[in-house]
Amino acid sequence: MLTKAVARYIRVSPTKARLIADLIRGKTVGEALSILQYSPQAAARLVEKVLRSAVANAEHNHQVRSFEDLRVGAFIDGGPMLKRIQPRAMGRAFQIRHRTSHITITLAEPTDGQSRAQAATPGASRRGAPRTPEKGAGQPSGAAASIRKPRTKPPAKSSSRRSA
Repeated sequence: MLTKAVARYIRVSPTKARLIADLIRGKTVGEALSILQYSPQAAARLVEKVLRSAVANAEHNHQVRSFEDLRVGAFIDGGPMLKRIQPRAMGRAFQIRHRTSHITITLAEPTDGQSRAQAATPGASRRGAPRTPEKGAGQPSGAAASIRKPRTKPPAKSSSRRSA
């Protein structure tokens, strides 16, 4: 990881912000900025602001001048919720949760052994990574594939009433 920028306690739902973060994860800085500029979601403006901060951190702290080989890593964590009460009918009260997010953007150079997304995001394997099925996994093979037991319905309960 070359540099990172963190915005904490941002008033956007983490699930909405993760949709935007998934769009730019593993892309170059230029591609990520162009995706964010043309995204209509409000969370894209917030993620773009943090990405520009990470670029400024790389320029100032690490004297980076070329960004075409840097990869973007993004992860969104949930922050504290602001809890409010909404009065409802018949004396009830519903709880309203205003969710907050912690947005973290990292910039990193991909190494030879790493893929694009793994270079920028240290925890990329924990969620969102596509799983490749192993050869023959999940499919029965040989004679077991052709012999299947037909489904049967469970026996119906008998309703025997006593007549007295």
